[in-house]
Parts: sequence; structure tokens; C-alpha cells
Amino acid sequence: MKRMMVDREHPQISIRRQCELLGLNRSAFYYKPAEESELNMLLMRLLDEQYTKTPFYGIRRMRASLRRQGYSVNLKRIQRLMRILGLQAIYPKPKTTISNRENKVYPYLLRGVKVERPNQVWSSDITYIRMQQGFMYLTAVIDWFSRYVLAWELSNTLDGSFCIKALDQSLNNGRPAIFNTDQGVQFTATVFTRKLEDAGIRVSMDGRGRALDNVFVERLWRSVKYEDIYLKEYDTVLSLQKGLHRYFRFYNHERPHQSLDDMTPAEVHYGPQKCLN
Repeated sequence: MKRMMVDREHPQISIRRQCELLGLNRSAFYYKPAEESELNMLLMRLLDEQYTKTPFYGIRRMRASLRRQGYSVNLKRIQRLMRILGLQAIYPKPKTTISNRENKVYPYLLRGVKVERPNQVWSSDITYIRMQQGFMYLTAVIDWFSRYVLAWELSNTLDGSFCIKALDQSLNNGRPAIFNTDQGVQFTATVFTRKLEDAGIRVSMDGRGRALDNVFVERLWRSVKYEDIYLKEYDTVLSLQKGLHRYFRFYNHERPHQSLDDMTPAEVHYGPQKCLN
């Protein structure tokens, strides 16, 4: 296993460089399973599944759902577990990102705007990804018109560096006119918004509690979880990375979308003749 090949005490090559040479994400190297009881891990899995189906459920509805499944859990525990998952029912908006009042919040620019072409609007968000033991966080950048996933990254924390890495990768594929996110600290951070503004991209941010402002990313998360994560039950970060790589390639290049007249995102984004295989 690549992780076992990394030498923590190497006198000349840093852990970061060793991971790069091995093609190993540092999140995989430093990852440790969550230190929660088996019951709490089970409850978190059930909460994640329920939230994916009904993101408008708050703590009390989640408690009712768990009790119907035979788990008598108090509100305080559910609140704590949902906080770990990064979930909060603000209407149907997941709260994996937390606002920072010191950062600039930009207006929402897409109300009433008709999206008619690729690279007109891109969006990014973060979601919780469960594993057999513990969990990771996933961010992705998606083109609104084509639904094409331009970049994605995993992290074992909600530190904003993985969002910046995904942004940098996506900008290698072009420039949108507008980039839309929620008001989370990862996306309001100056280092993130400055990259967009320096590239001549207009910054748009969702209104509080308005999941439909970023609906295409929300649909992507449901697809990823129901079509891959819940079916595969990944046991290591390396297997999760490989699995998501396969899934996003399938999603972009093979999975037809009814809303795209049964074309794939890649066919719509690049054109049928220029689509990458």
C-alpha cells in the first residue's frame, strides 16, 4: 500500500513531496477513522441517508425518523451528530460550510438569468462522504448548463485548501462568466474570491437558506451518493479516491441526462464531435 511507502523520517524528501511522487493525496496519508462509538457511526449513516432524501428535515423530524427505525435518541445527540456531518436544515440547504462575518459576502446574481451555454455559470459546494469507518468531505465544481464536473477534491477536514485546489483545477478548463457558491467561509475567503476576480469572473453567492440557488450541485450530490457511495461502502481513502475517479468519469462521459436530451455532460459541454473519450 502506498501509504506504507511514505517515510516520515526521510532526511531530504518531505512527506508532501513523497505523497506527490507516489500519487497519494495527503488527506489519505493523514486520515484517521473518526473516534465515535459504533452506535454513533450507525446513527450518522442513517442521518446522512435521511438527509439526502429529505434535506428539509430538522432535528425533531430526524429524531422521529430514527425512532421509527427503532433508535430512541435525544435531540442533543442528533444535534451533535448533524454538526459533525456538517448538516443543518435551513430549508433544504445543507450547512457543510459555515459563514464568516469578517469575509465579504457577494450578491446572488442568477435570479431570473437564463443559462444558455457552457461556461456561463459554474458552481461549487461541499458534501459529507461516509466510509465504512469515519468520513471525508468532497467538493466539486460543476458547469450549470452541461452539468459537467470540471474538478473535484477530497479532504478529511473542512479547511478551505481543498476547495481552492478544485478551483485551480477547474480554471485549467476555461473561465465562466459567473461563479456561484454558498456563503461558507471556504468560499468567502479572500484567497478564493480573489482568484475569481483576478480571472475576470463575477462572484455570486446564494441567499441564506436557499438551496435552490445552487440546485445543480445538490442534484449532483444525490447522484454521487445513491449511484456510488451507498452502493460501494468504501473502506479506505485510497479506494474512495479511485472509486470517485471512476464515477465522475462515468458521470461526465457515459451517463445520459434526461434534462440534456439524453446526452452526456461531456457531449453538451464540449460538443458531440469534440467530446473527450
